[in-house]
Amino acid sequence: MQSQIVIDARWLVGGIGTYTRHILEGLSKDGQGIELHAITREQHTAEVRQWCSRVTVVNAPIYSLREQWAVPGALNGCDLLHVPHYNAPLLERRRLVITIHDLIHITDPDYRRSWKAWAYARPALNLAARKADHIITVSEYSKAQIVQRLGVPPSKVTAIYHGVDAEFSPIDRVVAGQAVSAALGVREPYILYVGGLRRYKNVSTLLKAFAIFCRRNITCHRLLIVGAPPPRDLEGECAQLGIRPRTDFVPYVGQAMLPELYAAADLLVMPSTIEGFGLPVLEAMACGAPVVCSRAASLPEVGGDAVMYFDPKSAEELAETIERVLSSRELHESLRQKGLKRATHFTWANCVARHVEVYRSVLG
Repeated sequence: MQSQIVIDARWLVGGIGTYTRHILEGLSKDGQGIELHAITREQHTAEVRQWCSRVTVVNAPIYSLREQWAVPGALNGCDLLHVPHYNAPLLERRRLVITIHDLIHITDPDYRRSWKAWAYARPALNLAARKADHIITVSEYSKAQIVQRLGVPPSKVTAIYHGVDAEFSPIDRVVAGQAVSAALGVREPYILYVGGLRRYKNVSTLLKAFAIFCRRNITCHRLLIVGAPPPRDLEGECAQLGIRPRTDFVPYVGQAMLPELYAAADLLVMPSTIEGFGLPVLEAMACGAPVVCSRAASLPEVGGDAVMYFDPKSAEELAETIERVLSSRELHESLRQKGLKRATHFTWANCVARHVEVYRSVLG
């Protein structure tokens, strides 16, 4: 008899959306005897139907009280519910698997001091962790955080790495650079950062390091920061450091342009102090961009021996690392080749197969 598993697919934006899509798609191709159902919002129904034999519309907002009864009401006949976040229905009696990608909502000082962390994130994480039959997370670092801070046994948590999308692959650098220049007006050579601009992303240290690098080197490199509109404090810091004319902030680019941005970059810098996984590191390696990466959180798990590391508290060390990579063709090419090889170990097929193992274990 097939096991009937329901996945909560109401959240199909951002990193959680990418993760959920790949789990749905992978299970639809090789579910190993799993009958896959999904609940989703009305606007996502057509997309989700391509992967699931049954789709139920639940328009209850994420993080709302309404979802606590609306989600269980859509689970008729299922054996297990997988919620890809910590907003799990706490009164549901069926087998429950949740994915906790990270604990940034309670470990990052900016989040931790907010009323939302105290009113929702902290109690919801603790209750969901205790309610779940099993917890999936995305790195051994996040697993250790969950065990320590949420008080669950290690046997209840499985770390499963993300994969890298097929479109992230090597592209001719000249062609990629021309595409970036035409679309964004940014010319090579550039150092790239991709991600948000919250404090734990540590972009301020990157700006200081770039200023040091520029003072020490006669170079035409620019710093390209992609992913969010710049707050005034960062723009002001750029001006004070004298790097505003050489720093480009690009608030948003489509998914299709990201591989070209990586491929045309001389180097990607990932300076975060907290990361559950660090997907830009993996995407950049898969596209052939050398990576300079913070020696913090989960990032060494992703980068392995294929990236250059630095202390995230030291702008000086970051500047020296950037200079070392950009001044040596041999090191630059070595990192490129190591990154390409390393990226092949992270596949969505492996990720989905590990999920099936967890589902089987929970169902006994």
